[in-house]
Amino acid sequence: MQALTNRAKVVDRKPMTFIERLYLWNILKGMFITFSHIFKKRPTINYPEKKRPFSPVFRGLHVLNRDEEGRERCTACGLCALACPAEAITMEAAERKIGEEHLYREEKYAARYEVNMLRCIFCGLCEEACPKDAVYLSETPAPPNFTRESFIYKKEDLLIPDPTKEPEAFKKAKGLS
Repeated sequence: MQALTNRAKVVDRKPMTFIERLYLWNILKGMFITFSHIFKKRPTINYPEKKRPFSPVFRGLHVLNRDEEGRERCTACGLCALACPAEAITMEAAERKIGEEHLYREEKYAARYEVNMLRCIFCGLCEEACPKDAVYLSETPAPPNFTRESFIYKKEDLLIPDPTKEPEAFKKAKGLS
């Protein structure tokens, strides 16, 4: 019978020699590989003391932006929640009352804004969908925690510091200092 391909190899069935039966050559090859790793650079980083540099396109925790006057930029349009493929963003809109002009830029604002970081896939689509540049993903990685509730970030946790009250914290959050 003829083979379909020319890849077939004839198996050599001759008996092993004494040295081959001791597996000495294979043991020495294994030892050589093991000892060669001793002199190579270790890929592990001692985390608390040293931190590895992140990529320039790294996406971390969500941040709700403010304008230069300290007003919230978010107008509760819901485009970020709509663009999120993981449905990690929950939002409720409310109307601005008289006397709250110093808090919100537009007539509508996000009364409730939550991001479930356990569902978030850090794709950045919410950032791209926002017409007011109110949402962006910072360079801060999500911190580890023990409870599920601590991974649901509310509006108060996401808002950047007010530049009129805390100018240094605002500059630090924006990455200007």
